[in-house]
Amino acid sequence: MPLRRLLLLGFLGAFILFLYGPTLTILILSFQGPDGGLTFPMNGVSLHWFVRLFQAQAVGDIGGSLLRSLMLATMVMVATVVVSLAAGLAFRRRFRGSGPLFTLTVASLIIPSILVSLGVGLLFSQTGFDTAWYSSAFGAQLTWTLPFGLLIMFAVFNRFDRAWEEAARDQGATPWQSFRHVVLPIIAPSVVGIALFGFTLSYDEFARTLLTAGSDNTLPLEILGMTTSVTTPVLYALGTTTTLLSAVVIGIALWGIGRLRRRA
Repeated sequence: MPLRRLLLLGFLGAFILFLYGPTLTILILSFQGPDGGLTFPMNGVSLHWFVRLFQAQAVGDIGGSLLRSLMLATMVMVATVVVSLAAGLAFRRRFRGSGPLFTLTVASLIIPSILVSLGVGLLFSQTGFDTAWYSSAFGAQLTWTLPFGLLIMFAVFNRFDRAWEEAARDQGATPWQSFRHVVLPIIAPSVVGIALFGFTLSYDEFARTLLTAGSDNTLPLEILGMTTSVTTPVLYALGTTTTLLSAVVIGIALWGIGRLRRRA
């Protein structure tokens, strides 16, 4: 094997280790024995900290924060898919103000996340509404997920062949039938991708939730609070569990995309 290829493979391996090394370390340390600590060497091997994870903690509400994060991520996912799909259909034709509207939508990607969180929190406070994970945090996270969904939809429809729709119209299909039976099945894998983006980006979002979640923490905020008081591997067990949950969601999405492509 040429030396250049060996160097490139070595660089790739080091990069992958740099990316996933911390996650692997957390995964290993989460299986510490009952007397284990937060660092190596490990003191036994057990599932003790996973059991403790689902018991009452002296500090924090892991179960409640996890449920709130899952519900919020689901809400953001649905809203991102619906709005992105509708906007993608609307932007297929030029209309007055489409340029500035697109610029304003994408501009939220370059604004520091903490400033978005502060602005949304102040807006709710000044208008007399309480900040909460299901209202202000929901709106703040949409400023993060919607631009990604819109960009994906624009890319999809830029390559979409309208002859398929015209063929459906020639066969007597209504606009709704044309969308439902022709357009949607073709772009379905991209819609699943947008849903996956919306869910994962919301599930682990911290900065845009920090000043908008109110008194009830989401899971990222709960983890931050626990790092200042919890000094046991239960945090590692939580990290391993949430990582596996994310992997399951991604796996389901990839499986769904594969099935849609086979059906197409």
